[in-house]
Amino acid sequence: MKKSRLLIALLLIVTLMLSIVLTACGGSSTPTTPPAGGETEQKPAESEEPAEQETEEPAEEAKEEQPVPTEFNEAPMLAEMVKEGKLPKVEERLPKEPKVTNEMPAELLDYEIGKYGGVLRTVTHAVDWDADVFVACNEALLNTPGILGEEITPNVLKGYEVSDDQKEFTFYMREGLKWSDGQPVTTEDVRFTYEDVLLNEELTPVFPNYMRSGNKPDGTPMKLEIIDEYTFKISFDEPYGGFLLQLAIQGWKGYTDLLKPKHYLQNFHPKYTSEEKLNELIKENEFETWVQLFNFKDITNWELTRKEAIGFPVLYPWMLVSVENGVYTFERNPYYFKVDPAGNQLPYIDKIVSTQVQDAEMAVMKQIAGEVDFARETMAMNKMPLYKENEKNGYTTYMAKMHVTPSDIFLNLTYDDPVWRQVVQDKRFRQALCYAIDYDEIVDSVYYGFAEPSKMIPSEYNPEKANQLLDEMGLDKKDSEGFRLGPDGKRFTINFEIQNVAPDIVPLTELVVEFWKNVGIHTTMKTIDSSLWSQRNSANELQATVYWSHTPLWYHTDWCQSIWAPLWNRWNAYGGKQPETSDGDSDAVGIEEPPAEVKAFYDEVRKTVIEPPEKAQQANENLRKMMYDNIFYFVHVENVQQPFIANSKLGNVSDKGFAIATNFSAEQFFYKE
Repeated sequence: MKKSRLLIALLLIVTLMLSIVLTACGGSSTPTTPPAGGETEQKPAESEEPAEQETEEPAEEAKEEQPVPTEFNEAPMLAEMVKEGKLPKVEERLPKEPKVTNEMPAELLDYEIGKYGGVLRTVTHAVDWDADVFVACNEALLNTPGILGEEITPNVLKGYEVSDDQKEFTFYMREGLKWSDGQPVTTEDVRFTYEDVLLNEELTPVFPNYMRSGNKPDGTPMKLEIIDEYTFKISFDEPYGGFLLQLAIQGWKGYTDLLKPKHYLQNFHPKYTSEEKLNELIKENEFETWVQLFNFKDITNWELTRKEAIGFPVLYPWMLVSVENGVYTFERNPYYFKVDPAGNQLPYIDKIVSTQVQDAEMAVMKQIAGEVDFARETMAMNKMPLYKENEKNGYTTYMAKMHVTPSDIFLNLTYDDPVWRQVVQDKRFRQALCYAIDYDEIVDSVYYGFAEPSKMIPSEYNPEKANQLLDEMGLDKKDSEGFRLGPDGKRFTINFEIQNVAPDIVPLTELVVEFWKNVGIHTTMKTIDSSLWSQRNSANELQATVYWSHTPLWYHTDWCQSIWAPLWNRWNAYGGKQPETSDGDSDAVGIEEPPAEVKAFYDEVRKTVIEPPEKAQQANENLRKMMYDNIFYFVHVENVQQPFIANSKLGNVSDKGFAIATNFSAEQFFYKE
């Protein structure tokens, strides 16, 4: 059976390589129909050599990589609106110094000056959510090209300076930057966000950790100083070299954490709106308090695909304009602040149309029928033969790096059972389970060869060593069916509860169940829905599960601490203090002080956040070593490849680097002739 799976993987690789060769020779398939929408495509004007504009450079670290053009062009649909007097001309809509797009490093994308027009069709099976659209639209204050974390460049902000002691950060905004409704963006929007939202305990009962010194729950909250209309300073009482990366990519943050449209949101805030008017709005929207009203009206970056986002002022390349029968339509933002090197205002594509379907299978059916122009989040490795077979319908299948390890295995080390804890907290038990996993089998049968056994845990398949360790730690007695007995004399069982939210989770868990049964550990699996999974995880009631973590991204603090030891993680998150409910009672779930090796792990995680990038990367290497030595959870595969599809006429699509980074450069997509 293993050989047959390996043969399938080899055939898939050959098919993909052949496809790449054909594409290079001009033999890729083309759509049988033009891109949806049939919009007129027009090539933007290319300036022969963009003139270099003299600008005041705020800081060497924040220099633009390319000179800012001095002449600008716009999409035909916007030019028509200017002609009709419905919009100011493009020079008045762009900031004084627009952002020259650099979402992808040059080595990862052979950038082409694109053509205007067309519609990008996506598909989702989540309610009010399209992950591909979220990534395509979300804008952070700063940028790290290719989401690599190796350099930090301007984005919404024009630049920054950092004090030598890493405590003060001065930020420069783009003069003339405008919200999608044409209103100016200034430091008054930053002041409003800080003073009237973040410091308002009704709106923000818990000040965010990442905005505190040391990124700690008990750290001093950051201080904001408004210097002028386009300059502000944020300071901490401790060095915080990782703060810039927090504003660029950490946690997929957007600008909305620190920059909200005051002119719009002040209408729902008691500091700026009369009690009489607020009460009218509260009643009209069927809420009970102004806080509920404000939170409903404040559309954060995570809600940009929510239907209530229609009309909310944004800085994204596209903005939501209609929702009808499960079809979400986004149109270009006429005030978008980015241009290409030739001075053409982005995005190139006029509209995104996201269609919500019932389930993952329906999404696949639309994809292979050629009804989707870009898909990454909803793609499934086990559908690769199907995707390749149907490329005749006008799309191309690509493979790129996955930004997560997609199916990590977790045992809850703080699960409320003394026998369970005695066993799973013994490192020898986790080592034994490592030896019991056949990593090559997982790579072949679950990932079709597009992954590698992990180097983050011992990845030697050796059932004999597994059995030796299990016997050594006292699990040498078995029941009549050959399963090992725990310290209480009863059969020791690992019960997996998983969400069927990704195509690899169920088959991976089925394999692990068999691997561990083979060394005498009785193991079971059942699927539960996502809401129940979240409830049980939060309540420390999951015994074992499978989920993903962002281990390929060195700067992420996502080591799934809340899954493999919820009570220890809560101790860390709440600074060792017992959390309380809104009524002042002790939190029912509680906290628990972790052992020394886990505390050391938490400290190293914190370093990846507060240290400058060079030191943070060293801390990440230390974390990998700690993982290898302690096996807090099982990261069994690495360097996993992810399929995604794109309309075969779509330009500026990269299959290098992380697949998700291609989403981040979607404003550069264009339809070729």
